[in-house]
Amino acid sequence: MSSSAAAPSDSCDEVAPTPFHRLADFVALPRIGGLALSPDGTRLAVSLHTLDPERKKWQSALWELDPQGRRPAHRLTRSAPGESSPAWAPDGSLLFTSARPDPGAAPGAEPTPALWSLPAGGGEARPVLGRPGGVSSFLVAADSGDVVVVAGTMPGGSDAAAEEELRKQRADAGVSAILHEAYPVRYWDHDLGPAAPHVFWAGRLPAEEEPAGGAPVELRDLTPDALPPNGAGDEIALSPDGSVLARAEEVPDGPAGRRTRLVLTDTGSGGTRVLVDDPLADIHSAAFSPDGARLVCVREAMSSYAEPPDYTLLLVEVADGTARELTPDFDRWPSAPQFSADGAAVYFLADEDGRHALFRVPLDGGEPVRLTGDGAYSDLRVARDGSALYALRSSYGSPSVPVRLDPAAPGQDPEPLPNPATVDRLPGSLHEVEATAADGARVQSWLVLPDGASADAPAPLVLWIHGGPLMSWNSWSWRWCPWVLAAQGYAVLLPNPALSQGFGLDFVRRGWGQWGGTPYTDLMAAVDAAEQRPDIDATRTAAMGGSFGGYMANWVATQTDRFKAIVTHASLWNLEAFTGTTDAAYYWEKEWGDPVTEPRRYEQNSPHRYVDAIRTPMLVIHGDKDYRVPIGEALALWYGLQKRGVPSKFLYFPDENHWVLTPGNSRIWYETVLAFLAEHVLDQEWRRPELL
Repeated sequence: MSSSAAAPSDSCDEVAPTPFHRLADFVALPRIGGLALSPDGTRLAVSLHTLDPERKKWQSALWELDPQGRRPAHRLTRSAPGESSPAWAPDGSLLFTSARPDPGAAPGAEPTPALWSLPAGGGEARPVLGRPGGVSSFLVAADSGDVVVVAGTMPGGSDAAAEEELRKQRADAGVSAILHEAYPVRYWDHDLGPAAPHVFWAGRLPAEEEPAGGAPVELRDLTPDALPPNGAGDEIALSPDGSVLARAEEVPDGPAGRRTRLVLTDTGSGGTRVLVDDPLADIHSAAFSPDGARLVCVREAMSSYAEPPDYTLLLVEVADGTARELTPDFDRWPSAPQFSADGAAVYFLADEDGRHALFRVPLDGGEPVRLTGDGAYSDLRVARDGSALYALRSSYGSPSVPVRLDPAAPGQDPEPLPNPATVDRLPGSLHEVEATAADGARVQSWLVLPDGASADAPAPLVLWIHGGPLMSWNSWSWRWCPWVLAAQGYAVLLPNPALSQGFGLDFVRRGWGQWGGTPYTDLMAAVDAAEQRPDIDATRTAAMGGSFGGYMANWVATQTDRFKAIVTHASLWNLEAFTGTTDAAYYWEKEWGDPVTEPRRYEQNSPHRYVDAIRTPMLVIHGDKDYRVPIGEALALWYGLQKRGVPSKFLYFPDENHWVLTPGNSRIWYETVLAFLAEHVLDQEWRRPELL
């Protein structure tokens, strides 16, 4: 006897056992993003994303949480445009960005994201500063309360009036053209230029008691010479006293390549000097020590044809740029570093064995110590008195929730703080499994089993292949949520094959430059092992992947007919065509080589060269605004399948990017995937989603 799977019901008359059984309920689940800790450690703020009343877009609001976990969470803000990116000022006010209408703006003015302030004692939020093109991000100096903001700025638009006039002239003339003079021209889902990020000094913001209608905050451009395509960038750090701005600055690396170096700007004089410039590495993710005398940052050794990238932490003296490695023998890739409250250690995050863990490394020597067990951590915040750490924690068993951690204890698995986004019940169980690859390497996977799966009722299996490729399955995803499939009776296997990070550099090397080799055989080994389980039905299987996972789904289709169906999302099909049209071609050419002078890896690993071997029904999915994997990849794949009579469908999103983010389209994505799987894996009649 086999377990059955069915299309999700959206009937309002039925009571679903979990929100994952009905897509309308799943899409409506609230989602936490961003975490801010007040300077005195008594207040936490998060942004919470929920559906708007029309259920057509996401709306964000700020909520306050109790760091001690005693009081329930409560909402702080409410507006149709929403609020995001909370940060506390030393005076206890809460700063955030919002496109709320400014009460003092000229009639008819189109609202743009601006910086707002919510008083420490409560009351109405007030706008404190803006720019004609909007404010994209900001930082607050921990001690002084000085503020800097990042804003898209036209060449010559440092002065707000000049910027506004430049934008007005283009709009009045009906001009949207961009003249590019340097590569790149696009990034993920948006065009670069003619405006580019600049960093502006705002200083100390007006006090809450200042009467409404007072003098506006005067912004001073700290990066007036920043030009397209990437301007001053948006990765910045501000010293605790506000006197120094650190910035990851892009510079040319060859005729069309880019890399980043670390520069410092004196916020008083505007003078800028280079602090760390390594021609063989990207330098980024800087954070200041509590006394402002040191920086910690990430050194990412650039990849090459022979070697993948490698990461380490640098401890840098602000005065003279003297640097030393903090993690020289650490065979993982550290990220998001920041200092402990006393400045004697550095915390950082790193993938390890299917988790994204928190580590602590002392400055006076010693190996990094892992502080967390299961789960994936982000948005780390260090209490200024050193009493606690706060972070968002997710896993395949839970979406992101806030937690409190001990600053030094290893192996922690903290309970969530009271919050408005906890999921109470899942439609199945989560298991960690492993397989042995052909070369003896261990391949770690997560396996989601639906309720009721057993030897008497084995579940159909869907292989999910992660993107990247230099990442791993380790955290909750709303876009690729296995529990939606589990609610319909499917088991979902999430393996971490060669090229996955968190298993050591040699594990990445196993797949470097040969995507169709070891990564593929690792995946098949993981599926082989899963199919040996009595609760898995090996006769009913499918494979799915997005981005690199989509590439691998395409490759799987050319190499085997073991699966009943394949779903490929935002996928690479013709590697040479992709490399020339993606938004950062120089990055991929480091691994693949120039397709004109070094075609071997393209010829050996490009799925399009083996299209005649495809027999498995395929669902192709792509968004037209995807500039990382341009739409041409999907169009060429779709034509190749249709021309050869392969049973196939093409789910096309004219206005979505690499991920498909809007609530309605996300729901259609799941509906179509489930209908396609039901047709080919469960042998059910094809049921076209009603809105398609």
